[in-house]
Amino acid sequence: MWRGLIGWYLHALDRAGYWLVAALMALESSIVPVPSELVVPPAAHLAATRGNMTVAGVVIAATAGSWLGATIMYWLARSLGRPLLVRYGTPFGINARRIAAAESWSRRFGPYGVFAARLLPVIRHLIGIPAGLLRLDFRWYSLVTVAGSGIWCSVLAWVGVKAGQDQELMRGSLSHLTAWIGGGLVLLGVLYYLLVHRYFRPSSPAAQ
Repeated sequence: MWRGLIGWYLHALDRAGYWLVAALMALESSIVPVPSELVVPPAAHLAATRGNMTVAGVVIAATAGSWLGATIMYWLARSLGRPLLVRYGTPFGINARRIAAAESWSRRFGPYGVFAARLLPVIRHLIGIPAGLLRLDFRWYSLVTVAGSGIWCSVLAWVGVKAGQDQELMRGSLSHLTAWIGGGLVLLGVLYYLLVHRYFRPSSPAAQ
């Protein structure tokens, strides 16, 4: 199933190219659970091996898509407000507690928190909501979103190119696949603990 999904994605990339990367990353930056870790690396690998795209183009398309999705979340939150978000966001994992926790993060770190959030699991999908609710200046929000997303997408593209050069991995070696996935999970786990777990909490019990 895994190989079939990757095969379908690579085939779709041959036809849709940058537009597909941008569209999936726009979804990834909203409330739709599309992992960027499964979007950018295969596209970068394809760009490095087939030449119908460039790695730089993949990074630009992914960053643009991330900005678009994050912008949609920002304006939805700013326009709808907390009550409607809580009412209709529950099926997507958005509830009062998570919104309060994200707001606490945003108040603590401001625009720099948005930048950091684009590099972190969990909070990267939520940061547009408190930014919109708190009416963070949209120009600053856009700037730090593009900067953080650009770095994140560049790292993922590099991983995709390097993984594609691992011949054992390309032949389906379980040990190499485990090493790549395990290494990525450890890195994300450390970043999450250091920068999110200790701070991504509601500022008071009343906020929950």
